Amino acid sequence: MQDLGGYRRPAEQARPGLLWWAIWWPVGALALDSALLPISRLKAPLLRAFGATIGKGLVMKPRVRVKDPRNLVIGDHCWVGEGVWIDNLAQVTLGNDVCLSQGAYLCTGGHNYARASFDLVTGPITVEGQAWVGAKAVLLPGVTVGAGAVVAAGSVVTKDVPPGMIVGGNPARVLRPRPTRPPRGAA
Repeated sequence: MQDLGGYRRPAEQARPGLLWWAIWWPVGALALDSALLPISRLKAPLLRAFGATIGKGLVMKPRVRVKDPRNLVIGDHCWVGEGVWIDNLAQVTLGNDVCLSQGAYLCTGGHNYARASFDLVTGPITVEGQAWVGAKAVLLPGVTVGAGAVVAAGSVVTKDVPPGMIVGGNPARVLRPRPTRPPRGAA
């Protein structure tokens, strides 16, 4: 059983000072985690100001939560849907042309339930280019969603998703390859 009274944050999980958090929490809550700033193009510079690396063409809907922008890398032309939660105690990287649909949860941390000290365990999450994470899907620490893959709505991803595959379920399993199409305007 765990002893939560004895829990201590590991040294490698050092956080910025209190002043940084005192500024980020209300700014993030008002600008991202509410509907007060619905304009996507204003969110990218704000995230950059707090340490995120953001490419061009970000579309970010209202009510998005980002725990720590310093652990966030977003490529070009990504869509982040309403209610997405990027719980990034570790690095979260989105490649180019990634879509995170409504309510997706990217969780980079958990606890070691086998130890009384309930140690924090973290792992990065990578969603490679042209992948789509469906509504209410959950990505757990340490997973990579391969290029062009699709995570079906409501799925729980516990291990890497191969490129170009569609996965679904809890835990997510490979269902079939994603159909490929010729580029727009190709004959």
